[in-house]
Amino acid sequence: MKKAVIIGAGFGGLALAIRLQSAGIATTVVEARDRPGGRAYVWEREGHVFDAGPTVITDPDCLAQLWRLTGHEMANDVTLLPVMPFYRLHWPDGTSFDYSNDDAALTAEISRLNPADVEGYAKFLKYAAAVYEEGYVKLGHVPFLDFKTMVRAAPALAEHQAWRSVYSMVSSFVKDERLRQALSFHTLLVGGNPMTTSSIYALIHKLEKDGGVWFAKGGTNALVRAMVTQFERIGGTVRLADAVERIETVGDRTTGVLLRSGERIEADAVATNADLMHSYADLLRDHPRGQRYARKLAGKRWSPSLFVVHFGLKGTWPGIPHHMILFGPRYKELLSDIYDHGVLPADFSLYLHHPTVTDPDLAPPGHSTFYALAPVAHMGKLPIDWEKTGPILAERILDEIERRLIPDIRSRITVQFHYAPSDFAHDLSAHHGSAFSLEPLLTQSAWFRAHNRDEVISNLYVVGAGTHPGAGIPGVVGSARAAAGLMLEDLA
Repeated sequence: MKKAVIIGAGFGGLALAIRLQSAGIATTVVEARDRPGGRAYVWEREGHVFDAGPTVITDPDCLAQLWRLTGHEMANDVTLLPVMPFYRLHWPDGTSFDYSNDDAALTAEISRLNPADVEGYAKFLKYAAAVYEEGYVKLGHVPFLDFKTMVRAAPALAEHQAWRSVYSMVSSFVKDERLRQALSFHTLLVGGNPMTTSSIYALIHKLEKDGGVWFAKGGTNALVRAMVTQFERIGGTVRLADAVERIETVGDRTTGVLLRSGERIEADAVATNADLMHSYADLLRDHPRGQRYARKLAGKRWSPSLFVVHFGLKGTWPGIPHHMILFGPRYKELLSDIYDHGVLPADFSLYLHHPTVTDPDLAPPGHSTFYALAPVAHMGKLPIDWEKTGPILAERILDEIERRLIPDIRSRITVQFHYAPSDFAHDLSAHHGSAFSLEPLLTQSAWFRAHNRDEVISNLYVVGAGTHPGAGIPGVVGSARAAAGLMLEDLA
């Protein structure tokens, strides 16, 4: 059997591993941390289960395919629970907007904000469906290895005005500013600024509308564990708590990896799901390709980081939905502070995650589990001491939740901790502590992103948020499908 090694047990690495092992490639996944998941890590404290990363699951069929490759069913290993509404959006003036794929309910919500925008939303939906077909269905798992592939995609990109931002395109259809925010904030979930991210990313709206929004019973890491179960069931191997120290090469081919423990694993092909800069600057430091590409990556725009406050509370809140967006007093200006100016502003917008309203077992009886997430500039733009700033920002975030949702929150907290950009850098070797790898600009998408197969080291492959098509669970699972196609062809 041919052998493959995959660096990193995130969603992308595990999806690729399952595809390779299903096709008869003896595959080993090597993970530096003590648990699989990468950004989808998990903590268990005081009876609470705290997901570290992605909590919005869309297009569940892209995951179910990984089981069907070998005649198994995902539902036997993990249960996906529907989330409704998808999100509740809340503004400082007290206005709320429940966002879902229930046509009647959504139309009523839009009409409540601005009746004149109901027709405009219908036109936006047609646009989102068209870019979904082009950008996700047709191109979401196709590797862009040469510029010719990009040229072939150019007419469709031009037809859909891909040079415009999501916010700009949404604004051409609807006039209410709150609705413009409601239909454009999704790019933040994959690290993109709605004001600069290509309008192609409006496809996320169609993706959610068709496939729904889901949550894994037991938490997102339960889905990760189910992927590991499927991978090991078909003969794959997962190695935990032993980081890859170096990708070994002879000439312009890799021969395997050297682990921190000193062990060498030989392979016919290596794929990296690790941070893009870490993969080239550190793991390929002994090969000229590593240093050359690292210098190129250093000049690119990286997505921002996140500051996340995890907390457990006494009591339950059936009136607070699973996903909430608490918009601040500014939108465009706040995004500019984060993406352009690299400052820590006095205001913020928050994503509030309340999983126990869907799965009460994630907290002790009579308790609730939450996290509140604020996008912040990455450490390359905002080089502050997070050891000092983190506790202050955590309290400011709790103050906001106290003011807008839970007046007695301080007396109810039983456990609390936070995760800062410095933790992304330390735990995940993330460049600048970025939470989503390269920023999803049009000039950093498709062929302009890291390629699924390296241009120089012919049996080295890239999977995950840094390559095509980008961040988010459907994105990194799509990157695994693209990389697997190349690897299986090359290893045949």
